[in-house]
Amino acid sequence: MGPPEQSGAAAVSPATLETLKRRAAECIELSAGRLSALSQEIWSRPELAYEEHQAHGTLTRFFSCAELPGAAWAVQPHYKLDTAFRAEWGPAAPAPRPLHVGFLCEYDALPGIGHACGHNLIAEVGAAAALGVKGALESLPQPLPAAVKITVLGTPAEEGGGGKIDLIAAGAFDDLDVVFMAHPAQSDRAYLPDMAEHDVTVKYYGKASHAAAYPWEGVNALDAAVLAYNNISVLRQQMKPAWRVHGIIKNGGVKPNITPSYTELEFYLRASSLKDLAILTERAENCFKAAAVATECKVEIEGGRNDYYNVLQNKSLEKTLIENGKELGMEFLADESFLNGPSGSTDFGNVTYVVPGIHPYFYIGSDALNHTEPYTAASGSQEAQFYTLRAAKALAMTALDVIFKPDLLEKVREDFRQTTLKERGHLNVTEQGKESGTAAACATCSMLTE
Repeated sequence: MGPPEQSGAAAVSPATLETLKRRAAECIELSAGRLSALSQEIWSRPELAYEEHQAHGTLTRFFSCAELPGAAWAVQPHYKLDTAFRAEWGPAAPAPRPLHVGFLCEYDALPGIGHACGHNLIAEVGAAAALGVKGALESLPQPLPAAVKITVLGTPAEEGGGGKIDLIAAGAFDDLDVVFMAHPAQSDRAYLPDMAEHDVTVKYYGKASHAAAYPWEGVNALDAAVLAYNNISVLRQQMKPAWRVHGIIKNGGVKPNITPSYTELEFYLRASSLKDLAILTERAENCFKAAAVATECKVEIEGGRNDYYNVLQNKSLEKTLIENGKELGMEFLADESFLNGPSGSTDFGNVTYVVPGIHPYFYIGSDALNHTEPYTAASGSQEAQFYTLRAAKALAMTALDVIFKPDLLEKVREDFRQTTLKERGHLNVTEQGKESGTAAACATCSMLTE
């Protein structure tokens, strides 16, 4: 995938580029009130994956607002997904093809605890950085030294389902050259090793019976679920340090005196690469099937809607972001030991397989941990606003470097070519493993039905 043809950057003097960066930061500050209100509106009305109707409306109204400075954005609501959107600024003429930079917004929340991952701030960062770059470009004499197009993509369902993966499949990223987003955390990081993830639902089917009067007539699906959970626990001894498996029993039966005829578990499997994820998935599925055999239950193993890929590094973008961030006072940790440890997972990983991009993390003034109630409070606090706009300025300045430094753009593209070439074989292994795993699960179901 990716753009059918590549457009180039246009060089400007270092002094002009620095002026443009200052102008981008000024434009972001001028819209600080609107941006804070945008974030607060999303934060105060949390919505789950694919159901972000109010957030979608808030963001599309924001970019359609006539009070925003400069030329209007062309806004497409319900873009390829019901709660996705696309806002564009730039030349409409087809030739020459503009350099096309994208900024991504997320805005889904977590069940029960709201915006405990700060996606309201991700939406704000993406919007703010786009406004900054647009304002800087509009300050130049027209026509611009190079044709540039800015797109803001609203990407729903990062916390479950993978909206970006759906949008990739629908062609939303095909014409983008470089993409940017930033995620709130406990410190400033240009990169974290977000892992590949495969979600799986495991269903066991047994036979109900009176648990006291004639238990021998039953086939206990809860026994299968408990064995499966324990099998995974035993497997942990042979897992690599960065592998992660975590799950819950979603359905364990209805009443103690009825032998459970149906149980259901949900697991997330994570590994640092697609190659390792394929191995881990096969081993986990063997644990689930073994529990079915031991209890004479039938089993169904269903994969999630989309697999999340590991985030590929783009060191040229990271280096540039760090330089710009430091100018703004961001403090990037020098210790790189975190590169060997696990992190979370994001559907932005899939994006990095189709277009060069960067997904840095930024401090928001709190040491609270993501996916906790204290982080929900932190992401909605006024204190977070300074750090969020600072991260947006760093993204905007980095985008301007890409636009006006031809050598940097080529390095970014070369980093992308090298990392995707290295991972392409792992991607094939994963797809083959998914096919064989599905076939094996079906065979097991068939065997136990007979």
